[in-house]
Amino acid sequence: MIKRSRRTGASFALAAAVARTGLTALRAAAPGGRDRWERKNHAGRTVGLYAGPASAAAVALGAGRARPAAGLAVLAAGVCGAYDDVAGAQDPRRGFRAHLTALRDGEVTGGAVKLFGICGAGLLAGAVMKERPLDKVLAGVVIAGAAHLVNLVDVRPGRAAAVVLALGAPGLLKRGPGAETAAAAMGAAAAVLPDDVAGRTMLGDTGAHALGAALGAAVVEGNGRAGLAAHAVALVAAAVCGDRVSELARHSCE
Repeated sequence: MIKRSRRTGASFALAAAVARTGLTALRAAAPGGRDRWERKNHAGRTVGLYAGPASAAAVALGAGRARPAAGLAVLAAGVCGAYDDVAGAQDPRRGFRAHLTALRDGEVTGGAVKLFGICGAGLLAGAVMKERPLDKVLAGVVIAGAAHLVNLVDVRPGRAAAVVLALGAPGLLKRGPGAETAAAAMGAAAAVLPDDVAGRTMLGDTGAHALGAALGAAVVEGNGRAGLAAHAVALVAAAVCGDRVSELARHSCE
């Protein structure tokens, strides 16, 4: 028990330190110019995207230490989110249907790249992390679905990071890599939360998807088929009702 607690605590501390260091360094350097990093939030205030890459790198490192396949899935989710943060910055279309319609018409949007990239990464990670075919598929759904869920609630300062802390906490009670992965997600989220809440920076798709994928990977590590199926159903339902989930997150704590 003591050894497990130490490993979990180390994962939390490592992810928090890497995220905080990365956030500070990116804010100071702003590679490519500050215009590339700045966005307008819901209130029209200018905020930076520095928390996204910082938290994504931190949680990918933490998850990878626990389970390399999980780390790669988290990294892929972050990269796909980063692509959409850049390529889709001026695209007003939201939701699966809009991006799939554009794809049918021959346009590859940032959202489509994100959708298929994260789903593919989740399925590949699930194929490595689980043994039976059905479990592999369920694991992929959980990882991709969790990544999407955290992005859905990233509609106001601090919402996504707070959800990661809340949903990651039960994972700390599990044994093995799942607890370490949950701790890494929580550590990264905790490190960027103060700046996020203050409106100085934001997670963007990069950070939200990476943190969510880590939560999904933690669930995969800590659950058998019944647990995977229950989580998969809940996450698919959240995706189908995405607008309602975002609206609920938008008005919570107001």
